[in-house]
Amino acid sequence: MVNIVMKNPTEILLVAWRRHRLLTLFTVMLLIGFVLSCIGVLADPRVITGAPRWLKPAKFAISGAIYAATLIWLLGQVTVWPRMIKRLMDVSAWLLLAEVALIDLQAARGTTSHFNVSTAFDAAIFSTMGVMILVIWAISAILFAALCRQRFESRAWGAALRAGVLLTVLGSGSGALMTSPTHAQMQGMKHAPPSTVGAHTVGGPDGGPGLPITRWSTEHGDLRVPHFLGLHGMQAIPLFAWLLQALTPWSDNRRRRLVLAGSFSYLALFILLLCQALSGASVVSANAGSMAAWVVWLSLTVTGFAAAGLGGLSHAATEGPVVTAAGVSGSDRLLVPDASHSPY
Repeated sequence: MVNIVMKNPTEILLVAWRRHRLLTLFTVMLLIGFVLSCIGVLADPRVITGAPRWLKPAKFAISGAIYAATLIWLLGQVTVWPRMIKRLMDVSAWLLLAEVALIDLQAARGTTSHFNVSTAFDAAIFSTMGVMILVIWAISAILFAALCRQRFESRAWGAALRAGVLLTVLGSGSGALMTSPTHAQMQGMKHAPPSTVGAHTVGGPDGGPGLPITRWSTEHGDLRVPHFLGLHGMQAIPLFAWLLQALTPWSDNRRRRLVLAGSFSYLALFILLLCQALSGASVVSANAGSMAAWVVWLSLTVTGFAAAGLGGLSHAATEGPVVTAAGVSGSDRLLVPDASHSPY
């Protein structure tokens, strides 16, 4: 088994606090905000754009908390540009909290936060949120550059961190597609100033029938689906790499091939869902073209994993030391992420 010690919640909190106090504090605050928003969902029957009034604040609070916690964990993995990276994490912490605070403010006012330009105040809030998200996106791109510059003892682990952050950069960037005015909005602008600019639904208005909790449209395309998948690449790919390291005796080279195969599959799935949403097809009712794309993606994924997993079997002796049930052999011990570098 991989030598990663699971810590209790108190130890995790202490490690996170030593690593970055501001991000840790704001993570806890966002978790508290999530709980309060969930109470609001249950206690407040009012709706905004077809969804419970406090559902969006709840989703953004838990999403912000997960993102902030991931940044804390990544700080234990990044060794280049330490002073600059810490300063950038300070900025990210404040912007994450400010974004959720603005969403809560708009929910309390009984109106939407995104795409809302009905008044000068609402437009200012939407524009401010857009600028904050752009800065957070730029910081994640710099984090990716830092990971590319850094050398890792484990090539599999380095590939996982770089691919995961890159997928998050792409997923976050896809959110910009939601800010473009729809055809109906552009037509309406010819006759009167708009109250809404942009939408996450393609082919229909926001607020229609949607899946439980996420409210992703069940009738039209929804850009939130690929956006969600891409954003969580920075958790999904490193987790996959960690499971490979924890549960298999394979060499670092083979794990790296599997990580790359998984990353390309994840990227292809992101592109597939993005194209499906842009075509106006719901994630639960794909058209014939989308179904064909799903079959191709699944086939290529299976083939890619098979090739990555089986490749080099005849040359296993040249792949270096491996992790065994008895422990880690030779220099490969350095491939195991040090527990002191992770709050998990």
